Amino acid sequence: MTSAKSARRPHHWRRDLIELAALFTAVAVADAIANLIGHQPDGPYLLGASAVALVATAAFHTWWARRHSHAPPPDTGAGTEGGSPSADAGADEVSETVLWRMRTTVRDAPGTLAALCIALARHRIDILTLQTHPLAEGTVDEFLLRAPATLPAQQLTREISAAGGSSTWIERADAHDLVDTPTRVLGLATRTALDAAELPLALRQLLGRCTIHSLPALSVTGRPTGESAPVEGVLEDTVMRLRDPSGGVITVERPYLPFTPTEFARARALVELDTRLGPRVPRSEDVLTLPEGNEITVRRADRTDLGAARAMHDRCSDRTLGLRYHGPVRDADRYLDHLLSPRFGRTLAVQTASGRLVALGHLLWDGDETEVALLVEDDWQRRGIGSELLGRLVTLAVEAGCDSVYAVTQAHNTGMVAAMRALSLPLDYQIEEGTLVITARLNPSASQPPDGSVAPVSLPQPQAGQAQQLRR
Repeated sequence: MTSAKSARRPHHWRRDLIELAALFTAVAVADAIANLIGHQPDGPYLLGASAVALVATAAFHTWWARRHSHAPPPDTGAGTEGGSPSADAGADEVSETVLWRMRTTVRDAPGTLAALCIALARHRIDILTLQTHPLAEGTVDEFLLRAPATLPAQQLTREISAAGGSSTWIERADAHDLVDTPTRVLGLATRTALDAAELPLALRQLLGRCTIHSLPALSVTGRPTGESAPVEGVLEDTVMRLRDPSGGVITVERPYLPFTPTEFARARALVELDTRLGPRVPRSEDVLTLPEGNEITVRRADRTDLGAARAMHDRCSDRTLGLRYHGPVRDADRYLDHLLSPRFGRTLAVQTASGRLVALGHLLWDGDETEVALLVEDDWQRRGIGSELLGRLVTLAVEAGCDSVYAVTQAHNTGMVAAMRALSLPLDYQIEEGTLVITARLNPSASQPPDGSVAPVSLPQPQAGQAQQLRR
């Protein structure tokens, strides 16, 4: 804060002397002109006309100043130094834009980030977000950009390379990427805290396009697999290995760009949160009424349902178990511990009013792909339970961001084929040695749309007449 005394400008006598001299000079000049013109025959008329002209000029100047005082400065259209004249001349014509996610590595030196920003500004690219990932040598800068739709990715990559960037990676982004990083990480942590099955999905959304494998410590036969990782994890270029809280190891891979220590620390913190919270599964239940009037309950299942699931296996025929597990029937029980683990996917169970388990539906994370599988007890087949479970599993897959789901069955399993066709989604069929693989594409545009937008996804709904939902 500055006081009034210190803010007052110093007073100088020389300035007063100059102003007084200017005043006397103006009076002398005015008197000389008045005497010169006043003694002429038309002197008084000339003086009056001069006064009117001065008043008119002053009035016009006041009107003009008031009318144009708030007008914006004219656009001269001059380009910036070193810029493209065509880009500047068409600045007002740039209306359509696209979003890009870009990551590049620069030297850890003053001015390197400024050079990148100048290169982007030269092409009228707006920087929406910026993250920096320090490395031992250099820094990885990650941008979310809004660029003109007419600017190709190849040209953008060349401009970044010319500005000092290396190992540049770029892909289309969408509106979901507009959320700032702290908010997105907190949202992923919340999802993980509510459901243990969310950890692989949260890691995938945290790290971008990557492949995640959960490798158990024990195989289905109960033998050690030899898969383990230290508590602090391992970071090796494009691969990171984290200790799975339920045993085994979580492997995250991506081929296009090495992981940074910052990304490794975030992933390890998410896994540590899952470890501290322990096993947890949401306990929501839906009561449904079948067409014949029987009530069933659909809920999430986990390893606490292992005994009930084995009892259901005992009531199933060899044909039903063979269609589900594609192997020896005696080995069916061995898969349940893996299938019911929330680490490898999500399981929905159907139980009767008496509490007996009569059907299981599995949504399994298989690296980049997602598998769906169904098992319905013989006495409860052909009642719409399989279609109900499949529709709910596909809805879960859409919510998890999966592009497609696939089912592995036998070519003569007409019930599974009919349930997949009832989804009203694009289907791909592949038959190899009697094994049928049906893939449902949840996103009709399997590739990125040309305009960078996200294609709408229609969630499958249970068929009318099969079951009436009575939410508890």
